[in-house]
Amino acid sequence: MKERRIHTPEGVRDIYNGECARKNHLSDRMKDILKSYGYRDIQTPTFEFFDIFNQDKGSLPSNQMYKFFDREGNTLVLRPDITPSIARAVSKYFSEENFSMRFSYTGNIFINNSSLQGRMKESTQMGAELIGDDSIDADAEMIALAIHLLLAAGLTEFQIDVGHVGFFKGLIEEAGMDEEKTQELRELIENKNFFGVEAMTDNPALIRLPKLFGSQDILKEAKRLTSNMKALVAITRLERLYEIIGEYGLQKYVTFDLGMLTQYDYYTGVIFRGYTYGTGDAVVKGGRYDTLLQKFGKDAASVGLAVAVDELLIALSRQKIDVDEGEPVTMILYSGSKHSEALKKAKELREKGGCVQMNRMDSEQQLEDYMAYAKRFHIADILYFNPTGEMKILEVQP
Repeated sequence: MKERRIHTPEGVRDIYNGECARKNHLSDRMKDILKSYGYRDIQTPTFEFFDIFNQDKGSLPSNQMYKFFDREGNTLVLRPDITPSIARAVSKYFSEENFSMRFSYTGNIFINNSSLQGRMKESTQMGAELIGDDSIDADAEMIALAIHLLLAAGLTEFQIDVGHVGFFKGLIEEAGMDEEKTQELRELIENKNFFGVEAMTDNPALIRLPKLFGSQDILKEAKRLTSNMKALVAITRLERLYEIIGEYGLQKYVTFDLGMLTQYDYYTGVIFRGYTYGTGDAVVKGGRYDTLLQKFGKDAASVGLAVAVDELLIALSRQKIDVDEGEPVTMILYSGSKHSEALKKAKELREKGGCVQMNRMDSEQQLEDYMAYAKRFHIADILYFNPTGEMKILEVQP
């Protein structure tokens, strides 16, 4: 029992020292990009009423949520997704606002994944939501923002795959499939199970759908496969979207995947995911959700994105892309009689923006012990005030 007290439950972990510093610094870099696009911070609660995320809102299945009860018996949930929380908050506080609004956030989400999936059950998301704008310009801004966030993180090789849920819905409408078969087909297409799709349908467009990914030429092929108006409108929007991305000068980062589907049912239009080397999961996801806010009483078309900060950090590490740990820390080490001199120096360095920690030297420790300690905790250098008052600068070797 005593041993169990110091361990974390499965699916969560401690983040400390250099990794924690790198994660914070990475987040700061991306926050600067969000600010440069005019997005303002918003914070919503870590737990909410279950109804915020239940199935009719298009969020995760109930068995993937962490549920508990308050003292009045209400069912609460640790948020598995932040977008519905923001949709609720905006509907409450900006119900009469008719102009577009831009919000950004950073927070942890909690998903009760199967242990066999090997995924963390708590992870950090950083995201942006553009509320009250149904234009294709807003779609393009969100994809451009996703690209600039990944560039700011330090990535140089990545791809944003773009799709549109309207294309799949149009094909299903044309094929006349019921809900049960549609869900089964959705899973087959998402898993690129070509043979499974062929076994379920003889519709040429649906059979071809898992293979419709690549350059903008895919859009031309998609047009030839269907006469359904909903599907064609989706393709036309993607074609125009690609043109606007060109105006940003970012087309080289964009490809198309018309077989991209999503477990979140609240998406209504353009969807996208960003991939890079070093991780099998997307490092950024997003899309248009024009009907979600209606569930909370506000009619406002919206589009957003979420960066998986932990996945991004893993990818950067595996690609050997350095992420700074922020400002280097200096240790001021002093003997007991030299506290005044050490404090004066610390004040001087802090006023110049330096990061300083002060340590009184223990008589039972040697200077080499403090050097080893500084190395363990990524301290850049030591200013040592010896008993005679002389100050020495000791550089810590990485």
